[in-house]
Amino acid sequence: MDLDAVRTFVAAADAGQFQVAATALSITQQAVSKRVAGLERDLAVRLFTRTPRGVRLTVDGQAFLPHARELLRVADRADASVRPGRRALRVDVHSRRTAPAVLLQDFHRTHPRIELDVVTLDADVHAAIAAVEAGTVDATFHAVTVAARHLPGAIRAARVIDEHHELLVGPRHALADARAVTPAQLAEHRIWMPGMAAGTEWADYYDELAAAFGLTIDRAGPAFGNEALLAELADSPELATLAGERTRYLWPDSYDLRRIPVRGPAPVYPMSLIWRDDNRHPALTTLRDHLASRRAETPDSEVWTPTWVRTAS
Repeated sequence: MDLDAVRTFVAAADAGQFQVAATALSITQQAVSKRVAGLERDLAVRLFTRTPRGVRLTVDGQAFLPHARELLRVADRADASVRPGRRALRVDVHSRRTAPAVLLQDFHRTHPRIELDVVTLDADVHAAIAAVEAGTVDATFHAVTVAARHLPGAIRAARVIDEHHELLVGPRHALADARAVTPAQLAEHRIWMPGMAAGTEWADYYDELAAAFGLTIDRAGPAFGNEALLAELADSPELATLAGERTRYLWPDSYDLRRIPVRGPAPVYPMSLIWRDDNRHPALTTLRDHLASRRAETPDSEVWTPTWVRTAS
């Protein structure tokens, strides 16, 4: 199958217009039309319906699209297997607002010549490790809840982040004026974390944190996004949530939200960088060294970590 034609089909499907796809691929609109027509002849189906506003996938086009994307991913992995320095270092972060993304931005500032491709797989640790194994990404950040000997053979992990917590509350909350709070103080208040999926490593972490300090962590209700969460917190005298100290939030000045450090002891969410031991991308070692140099360790007497951190090491 002609991979250039497949790549053109995917670009046209994403853009919804041949002209936009042509610009993205640095070819002419006529070339896009010829490639798509050739692919349609090879497959003996129509992939697009032409409309006054551009093109729309047919049912056959919709069926072919995920396989076309997989063809391109496999081709990229095959190329990278012999030329690992050709493409950008691809690193997965669960959210672009949290500590891993902040650290990657710091890495980019420190090493601006290294090409970096930051992606969000929106996956738990098991799916993220599978993506690293498959070569979809070069590395990912997650909490690793098992000992190294229980990881897949080629997978390696190094703890690089101990993320401290902050309490996020509105101006009418009872703790709004506190300079710091202890986990024991939080036991008297409802911690609202809607939409947290059961069975994920972060759900396991918060379950153990709640059990250790008698916290009430409420997962009720669907997650409508951070904007809705911040608005609810700003308007409530009772709701509070926990956030990583490096998590980036933006809200209107009128919300007057407060970020209060949690100390005595300070719960930390431990995250590791996960990669394949046989990955030869030249920038991967540079990233690992950079993260190791940035990790700030706090004495064990001042922090709380879940039991799987203490037993996995």
